[in-house]
Order: sequence, then structure tokens, then C-alpha cells
Amino acid sequence: MNDRVREDTARRLERAMGSLGTAAMARMDERLPWYRALSAEDRSWVGLVAQAGIAAFVEWFQHADEVRPVPSIEIFGTAPRELKRSVSLQQTVDLVRIVVEVVEAKVSELAAPGGEEVLRQAMLRYTRDVAFAAAHVYAREAEVRGAWDARLEALIVDALVRGEVDDGLHSWAAALGWTSSPVVVLAGYAPDADPQTLIDGMRDKGRRLGQDLLAGVQGDRLIVIVGGADSIRDAARHVVPRFGPGPVVIGPEVPDLHAAARSARAATAGLRAAVGWPDAPRPVLAEDLLAERAIDGDEDARQQLVETVYRPLEGTPLLDTLATYLEQGTSLEATARLLFVHPNTVRYRLKKITELTGYLPTEGRSAFTLQVGLILGRLAETGVS
Repeated sequence: MNDRVREDTARRLERAMGSLGTAAMARMDERLPWYRALSAEDRSWVGLVAQAGIAAFVEWFQHADEVRPVPSIEIFGTAPRELKRSVSLQQTVDLVRIVVEVVEAKVSELAAPGGEEVLRQAMLRYTRDVAFAAAHVYAREAEVRGAWDARLEALIVDALVRGEVDDGLHSWAAALGWTSSPVVVLAGYAPDADPQTLIDGMRDKGRRLGQDLLAGVQGDRLIVIVGGADSIRDAARHVVPRFGPGPVVIGPEVPDLHAAARSARAATAGLRAAVGWPDAPRPVLAEDLLAERAIDGDEDARQQLVETVYRPLEGTPLLDTLATYLEQGTSLEATARLLFVHPNTVRYRLKKITELTGYLPTEGRSAFTLQVGLILGRLAETGVS
């Protein structure tokens, strides 16, 4: 194409810019359901993007005799950030395709005689580069959004661990798409891996399983919040292997994220106290570490033991029976002799103690927990604890 033909074609393109933009908008309204679903304001912004793209092509075409630059991505900067969240990358590709179709349909009218094929090739080159430019814009937006999501996630985990739960927490969680319940918090040690890569991997796994998942690395600790699991066991199955060596403690199940601070408090307290039970299973429930947590100074665990062990037995022969049984090394006969009752009476009382507290006095771990509960109850009675 000689210079004269190119200049003539460029002038024709300039004169047709308005009609091309109008035709592109009409074609989008006809062909793209997502475009019709946009608000009037967003449709207007899309129209500006289309017009900017056509204008940028005309300018680009005019400099074809120079080293052709990559089309400026500023054509996408015409629209506000909110539009980039409303219109996906696939929809942007649809938009570009419509504009190309409209211009290609009018190549014979737009090109000066003898310039049709060159104009058509220029359109193909330009639209290819625009597609790459669009991908660049959306990739950059995704990176920014990913960094923002990571900050929000860290804030939520930190707030729950510190027990600072307010309306802001739910706003942050809603921004991340959190909708699940019930909720379980797990605490353990972080592996030797990049924290963000670790967290992203767990979140992707949770998404595939239909669960919400938030995680945060705090020093050497890894805190994971799981929502929407069918059970505590289900919540732990795919998460526990991601922790580093050492204990993993599961807090109690709570109904929603607002109550998750209680689960987080129990899980982190259990992680601190887990060293007191070297043979604990992995994972271990925070409830199974009540005695160690209480000895370590966890007020929640102390109160729970007093309420579940001491209070149900208080004021009944069961309390003396349990105390004597534990002091006598869980000897049934020695307990019966000291209490002046038949061994079968002791057996009956021990059974009642299990029904009331949930702990089996004849089992080692349960006996230890009952012993700590009795001590804490006596201290509470004297106002010491």
C-alpha cells in the first residue's frame, strides 16, 4: 500500500469512527447477554472503551510506516476500576471480537481502492496485540486483588486469635466471599515453605472440596480456619498434612465466624499445652487437652473443668467417692474400705460419675483430667483459683 492509499484509508477510518462505535454497541446489545445485563452506567463505560479502542487503532494504523508500537493498554484505563470487576476477561475478549467483526464487515467501505487486504491484516495484528494488552490489565488487577485478599485474610486470622471480633470482621470475610458454617479452627506449626504459597494451596484445596478456608502464619505457628465442613474430622483430613512437624490442635466446632474466636482461643491454648502430653494423637482435640491447658493457666479450660467435673458432683457422695478412688490409685477395694461401702456401690458410683462428667475414672487420661478438675473445684470453693 503506497502512502497515498494509506493516508486516504486513514482519513476514511477517522470519519467512520462514530458510526463504527455505534454499530459495535448495537451488535453487543444484540449478541452479548452479559452486556444487556449491565447497568446503564456500565454499558456507557463499555461503549467508551470500544470507542477508545477504535480511535487507538486509527492512530496506530496511521503510523504503520514506522516501527509499529504495541497498542497502548490505556484504552482499558478509560473505564473505572469497578468495571474491571464487573466485566471478566472472557467478556472483554467478546467485546474486542465484536469490534473486529464490525470493522471487518466494512473493510471494503473503509479502505481506499487497493488497500483492503492491508487494512484487514492490520486489523488482525492490532486485535491480537489488544488481546494481549487486555490480558495484561486483568493479570495486573488479579495480582493487586490477590495481595489485598492476603492482607484481609491475615487481618481476620489475627483478629480471631486475639479475640477482637466486631462487625468489621464480617465485612472483611464477606469481601473474601466467606459464607460457610459451621467453623473450626486448627493450630499447629508452620512448615518450611513459602507462607503465601502454602496458604494459596490450602485455599484452593478447600475450594475444590466446597469449603471456605482462611489461614495465617504467625511466627512459627500456622492457624487455619475451616468453614462448611461436614464434621471436625472432615475439616482436619485435608488440612493437617499441610502443617509442619509437631502437634496439631483442633478447637471446638462453633456455629459461625463470629464465634470462631472461642475455637481459635482453645486451639492456640492447646498448642501451647500440648508439650505436656507427648503421646497425644495428631491431630488432637483441644477438649482432650483440658487438663494440660488448665495447668498451663488457660482460664477457659479451668472454668470448663470446674463446670463439667466438680459442679455435677458437688454436694453428693459421688464427690468423696471420686476423690478417694483417685487418691487410692484407682483401687476399688481400698476405696470401698475407706468409705465403708460395698465394692459394688463404688462401681455404681463410678458409673454415675461417668454419666455426669463424660470421663471414665478407670481410664488413665480421664482419671488425670478428673483429678485436675477436682483440684480446681476445691480451689474455686476457697476463692484461690
